[in-house]
Amino acid sequence: MTHPRIPLAQEGYPFIAFSGFVTLITAILGYELLAWPSLLLTTFVVAFFRDPERMTDASPEELISPADGKIILIEEQFDDTYLQEKVIKISIFMNVFNVHVNRIPFDGTVQEILYKPGQFYSADSEKGALLNERCGIILQTKTEERIVFVQVAGLIARRIVNWLEPTDTVQRGRRFGLIRFGSRVDLYLPLTSKISVKLGQKVRGGETAIASFN
Repeated sequence: MTHPRIPLAQEGYPFIAFSGFVTLITAILGYELLAWPSLLLTTFVVAFFRDPERMTDASPEELISPADGKIILIEEQFDDTYLQEKVIKISIFMNVFNVHVNRIPFDGTVQEILYKPGQFYSADSEKGALLNERCGIILQTKTEERIVFVQVAGLIARRIVNWLEPTDTVQRGRRFGLIRFGSRVDLYLPLTSKISVKLGQKVRGGETAIASFN
């Protein structure tokens, strides 16, 4: 039986409550010049923390997008941080208007979680790719590949939220965390992966097929 749920990320409740309270107080006191901007801010915060249900028609062999956003990078490179081998890296940039709840890209078991504090450059910049705060999850897939998905903080993001723990068995499409207020997610895939997306393409977390394994 499916139970109805509020389509908002729980981490957003304090922000929504605060901005809503400010809006209410300024409206009651008759401060229209403050009430209207506060209402717009509350609307933005509610939209930012929206958490819609997602379904995918991707086949069981396909890896799906962990985030909403735009593909800004697809390239082969040597990963000296997580897997110590050559990989295909795919980067998904999320602007402030995208859904920011992140989802598991493929069935498997969490091997390791590596958190690194850092700076807050724009998430789609070279400095952001190298220096920003990040949280990387190494996943052993059900088909015995190892993949990595990395939450990267952005220019105004100040909190990476990750609900996973090592040894967790996870299912494709399930929520695993979010990043507050603008960010990106990077994927590190085996060189044998068949990529299904292209540069500039917009993708939806938990829905769009990103790649398949040979």
